[in-house]
Amino acid sequence: MPNRLVDSTSPYLLQHAENPVDWYPWSEEAFELARSRDVPIFLSVGYSACHWCHVMAHESFENPSVAALMNEYFVNIKVDREELPAVDSLYMEATQAMTGQGGWPNSVWLDHDRRPWYAGTYFPPRPSHGMPSFTQVLLALNDTWTNERERVSESSTRIMEHIGSRNELIVKSKSEFTRDEISFAVTSGIDSLALGFDSVNGGFGDAPKFPPSLALEFLLRCEALNKIEGSESDFRIMQMVEQTCDAMARGGIYDQLGGGFARYSVDATWTVPHFEKMLYDNAQLLSIYAHLYRLTGDTQALRITTETAEFLIREMQTPEGGFAAALDADSNDLETGHTEEGAFYAWTPKQITEVLGAADADWVIRLCNVTVDGTFELGKSVLTLHQDPDDWGRWFNLREKLLLSRETRPRPGRDDKIVASWNGLTIRALVDAGSICSRQDWIDCATRAGDLLVSTHLGADAEHSSRLVRVSRDGKPGLHALGVLEDQALVASAFLALAQVNGDDAWRELAGTLLADIKDHFQQGSGLTDTANDVEPVAKDVTSRQVDPTDNVTPSGWAATIDAALTYSALSGDTEMRSWAESFMPALIPLVASHTRFAGWGSATFVTWLDGPREVAIVGPSDSELQNVLAQGTAPGLVYAWDAEQPLLQNRKVLKETATAYVCRGFVCDAPTNDLQTLKKSIGVFN
Repeated sequence: MPNRLVDSTSPYLLQHAENPVDWYPWSEEAFELARSRDVPIFLSVGYSACHWCHVMAHESFENPSVAALMNEYFVNIKVDREELPAVDSLYMEATQAMTGQGGWPNSVWLDHDRRPWYAGTYFPPRPSHGMPSFTQVLLALNDTWTNERERVSESSTRIMEHIGSRNELIVKSKSEFTRDEISFAVTSGIDSLALGFDSVNGGFGDAPKFPPSLALEFLLRCEALNKIEGSESDFRIMQMVEQTCDAMARGGIYDQLGGGFARYSVDATWTVPHFEKMLYDNAQLLSIYAHLYRLTGDTQALRITTETAEFLIREMQTPEGGFAAALDADSNDLETGHTEEGAFYAWTPKQITEVLGAADADWVIRLCNVTVDGTFELGKSVLTLHQDPDDWGRWFNLREKLLLSRETRPRPGRDDKIVASWNGLTIRALVDAGSICSRQDWIDCATRAGDLLVSTHLGADAEHSSRLVRVSRDGKPGLHALGVLEDQALVASAFLALAQVNGDDAWRELAGTLLADIKDHFQQGSGLTDTANDVEPVAKDVTSRQVDPTDNVTPSGWAATIDAALTYSALSGDTEMRSWAESFMPALIPLVASHTRFAGWGSATFVTWLDGPREVAIVGPSDSELQNVLAQGTAPGLVYAWDAEQPLLQNRKVLKETATAYVCRGFVCDAPTNDLQTLKKSIGVFN
């Protein structure tokens, strides 16, 4: 019989709807039941593409005897971390504080006031590798709760004090800074990245390796600013960018047949990925390769840009026009009959030969480093492309045959919920790539996704008309999950991208609505918080709301807010908005200078601030060469307007009865020009 998760908008929760565990979604109802029964809460947090979440589900949550213990001694709550990031963030911080590490599945035991008192991640069904079994943990924690309640209270109090003191420190940072401080932080940030750079394999640090999208964007903006200002180039910048982008594009982390990137590589060489494909990774990497192509003209960057955009539209776009959250790592292996990680993507020499025939198979096997022993598991290899084929036409033809054959395999599951912030990243990326590559169809897809966010997410909760709901599925908004700071900020940035590319000021006004909501509800002290002050806090006795200015796999809401507000200010002439955004920059200075890998978006925003705003207004015919060249501009602070009654176009007149460009930077304007080369020089067009 289905449990209470059956009506969820989360595919992850729906995966557990038939468990014998009496799961509850995150709700006051669950905590009230725990109080009335005087039992603790077991909170399990994961997401649909999480391999070890599936493992623990199969081993424990689908086991009737384990479920019976869970139901007898606990009230059990299941949370999709992608739907409720504030819940995930608080309890992941608690897990890390208690155990020194974190990850998913995240397993946390709470008291009736939502305070954590014990935590871990994956627990096996039997004791192994120094870990107790999940059953042993359940029995021990029930005993502690029943017989040592004071110990439970002491533990939960200590953890909450630790979390609260950290938040207080961040939101009380100073609000003043100098231009020299920002410049020094940027320079130090380049040094910080260079120290951690893997000069052999590309990327930063050792295995596992995650795509360093935000750090790469920072470096690309640094290089562009150096070039446009005629400054001496730091050779390390492009070494880090080009070597990392090349290694990822040629490695197994990139799907050499179907396009798109996996979440991370389990090794240092980018060969074997953790096969789940996340929307946020592919959106951000689409922007990176498009920007690399724009800056250098690199043909491989153009190929990866094209293939990644096509992957997103082909495999991630939903019927409603948004983009699905993820593709799973696991799928059914027809040879073993079991669900295996990477079964859809990996190949044996025999499988390739069966599809292509001996001669073509031998060529592909050598080209893609497919070995008899396999580079992955069970004698299978992950396709790589460490050298260019000697015949690209032959490769594209054979790749298509392999791709068609792969489509006959059972596909990995797709988490088809729409996450607002991730769709914001995707919209901006498709606008970037579509503009740079002259692909109006990509821009049209971005616009359609923007329309979905407006019609389904914005104001779906009648009590919060200026706020997004974070998720939707099948056109149904998830009213249980109001947007957090990153949703408001990243979608605002997406709307500003649409305003510029479509020449439609309504998008700018919508961005202003989202930013105004941040100003009204996401501030605390002199800082920003991840959750709004008009919604119930995750844990009731937290002295300050959750805040984290560091990036994770996506930009922090803090840095994203600064970025969106600076762009909005430049497009609208709202200097008060700019001052408000600048007040949050000092908190990022030490992160950018010393912990740049975890503050890539803040670092990139600093470069944008140093460059701009660099405001461009084009008046005259909408199909002029002046307008068409805007997308090739590399200036980090560039914003532009055309073909509408937008603030940047006010009082601008056509000169010589032809299209005219007005370029202003830092409250100082160049003379208006009709000359294409003059405009190119002003906005950093190098190719």
